[in-house]
Amino acid sequence: MTRTTAGALRRAEERQALGFISPALVGLGLFILFPVGLSIVMSLFDWPTFGTRTFTGLRNYLKLFTASPDFWPALRNTFVFAIAYVPINITLSLGLAVALSSRIRGRGALRVLFFIPVVTPMVANILVWKMLLQPQGALNGASQAWFGLGLPNFLADPHWAMTMVVVMSVWQGMGYNMLIFSAVLEQLPETVIEAARIDGATGARLFFQVTLPMISPALFFATVMTMIGSLQVFAQPQLLTGGGPGNATQPIVQFIYNQGFRFQDLGLAAAAAWILFAIIIVLTALQFRVQKRWVHYEH
Repeated sequence: MTRTTAGALRRAEERQALGFISPALVGLGLFILFPVGLSIVMSLFDWPTFGTRTFTGLRNYLKLFTASPDFWPALRNTFVFAIAYVPINITLSLGLAVALSSRIRGRGALRVLFFIPVVTPMVANILVWKMLLQPQGALNGASQAWFGLGLPNFLADPHWAMTMVVVMSVWQGMGYNMLIFSAVLEQLPETVIEAARIDGATGARLFFQVTLPMISPALFFATVMTMIGSLQVFAQPQLLTGGGPGNATQPIVQFIYNQGFRFQDLGLAAAAAWILFAIIIVLTALQFRVQKRWVHYEH
């Protein structure tokens, strides 16, 4: 085969490859790159849904930090949710994975049972929890019937509302991380575990000094993804409490939604979205920097 023929074949293959990936590239451009670019532009404008759009520069960002009464509470609620949700989710899912990695009967069925909330529609799960937690709900009825005690109105009490959002979210999402940890635990080399047992490592010492370092890459992945998801929480407070009582459970994504679709201020909503994006990027970068100290990879 001559060099000219080889070059022609390579160019033909490149054209074929481009033809195969062109639908994905078109979708990427239309539904990801274009909206991202447009949101940057919108954040620099006074951009009502209908009406005249006026360039304002960084005024939307300054307004969020200095003149928006709901922005800082929404940001605080987001961090409160994330600080509570991430460690509880990781701890419970890892504990379940360890428990179900033992040779117990029906562990496969139990894994499916704990994973069901992940694959069922979130809206349906939230509505079921809302019916359970209302004053006329099954939880309060059972408490009065069995113990003669009335429970507080969890969703209308500012001291309980965020707790219930966290509890519902953990129930909804911990099955995903549990499945990841279960898969990793089953792939651990038995020779290393047996060698550690021969050296006298048992119980907690075996787990923290041998098992945990070996699964640390999976633990790091789950922590990063769970953190990113927690900072973008929306459906749970939106449907469970409506962001209330007052603004006690309104996170930043719900604030963005309200600014854009309730108050028709798309520029302010876009600016808040980019602030959230910056926060996620910074926290993720910090996690990647710190992970060198505790994540152990095989070389």
